[in-house]
This record gives sequence, C-alpha cells and structure tokens, in this order.
Amino acid sequence: MAERKLTPRGEFDKALAEHAGRFGVELGEDARTLLGDYFELVATWNPRLHLVAPCAPAEFATRHVLESLTALPYLPVGASLLDVGSGAGLPAIPCLVVRPDLKAVLVEASQKKSVFLREALSRLGLSARASVVAERFEKVELPAADRLTCRAIERFTEILPILISWAARVPTLLLFGGESLREVLERERLSFETVQVPESERRYLFIVRRENSERHARTAKGHPR
Repeated sequence: MAERKLTPRGEFDKALAEHAGRFGVELGEDARTLLGDYFELVATWNPRLHLVAPCAPAEFATRHVLESLTALPYLPVGASLLDVGSGAGLPAIPCLVVRPDLKAVLVEASQKKSVFLREALSRLGLSARASVVAERFEKVELPAADRLTCRAIERFTEILPILISWAARVPTLLLFGGESLREVLERERLSFETVQVPESERRYLFIVRRENSERHARTAKGHPR
C-alpha cells in the first residue's frame, strides 16, 4: 500500500516533532497545534505580502519557527519583548505561543504586514499579551522592555548602529544573523555571546548584554547615578 501523502500542515508538524530536540525545545500538543495554525496563516498571506521567502513546510518549521525558539533560554520568566522589524512575527510569535508568561510589542514599518500581525495575534489568542506598532522603529518612543529581538530587518547591518542607540535602555538584545552581523557588533565594540543555530553553518543568535544600559542612559541625560 502506498504511503499516505502528508498535507503541508502535516509536513510542518512532523518536522517540528522530529527536529525540536536538536533545538533544545520541548513542544506540548497545544503549542504544536497553535504553531500549525500560525504556519497556515503565514502560508495563506505569504503570496500577497512576501512575509518570508518561499520554502517547504519542513523548512519553515526548522529555519523559521525552531530557529526563533532558540531565543527562549535567554527570556526570563515574565519578560517583556520588543520585536523590531517583526515581519511575519518572527521570532516573537513562536516564543509567545510556547511561553504563556511572555508579553511583546511587535514593531513593523509595513502597514500591510502589520495587518497580518494583528490578525495572527487575534487568531492565535495572543492579543491580550501582545500589540503591534505600525511604524519605523526610529519614529517610535522606546517601549519598556526586558529584551529586544530582531531577526530580519531590511539592511540589518546598516541599520544596526541606529537600532543599538535607539534601544539604549533595553538591557539585552537578541539578534539573529550571520558573520556580517558579527562584524558590525565587533565594530561597535559591544560585548556579546554567540550561539550557533542548530542545523545551520552560517546562522547565529547573538546575545548582546548591556546590564548597565538604563543607568548609563540616565547619566547621559544628566541624572545622577
């Protein structure tokens, strides 16, 4: 008897189950169901909005969802995230799905992509814990946040110095990228830790810690230490 062909969602779910361990992630049934709903939302909207580069369901599971979840060990309990250039909601939405204690503000310059993000948060039951700001980050007053995440901003290496300055009061930045991003971080003389993304030779999560950032920001404004 011929093996039954999986649906795209079935392929996505199978890849999640098979690869989650390598990414150090444990996914319960509820989380996998919601992540499957998220996959289908992205697949429906992607032809119109180009949220992510076209890819097979299994690749979306590993390259986008599981890669995003590599940020989880660096998100303390109850953390508030600021996800800049959110696009398809990566890494924020997968992290919100898996960690009910997290809250987030998703900043996205594209009005159309922002509509998708609001729809996704609503459909996944995340609207009470997350909001969307449809504006370029430079024009937004910095929200209070414990962690800033950024994965796919256009011209990332060019914009990074501006982002670093704008986010001066955020103690830890979680940035996804490759060697070109590492070079910018070194050029900016930032202290960072590098974690290689599983199943990838050229993708990294850079953890930039600035624990004294709030104190430095107050000092820079003329406030006493």
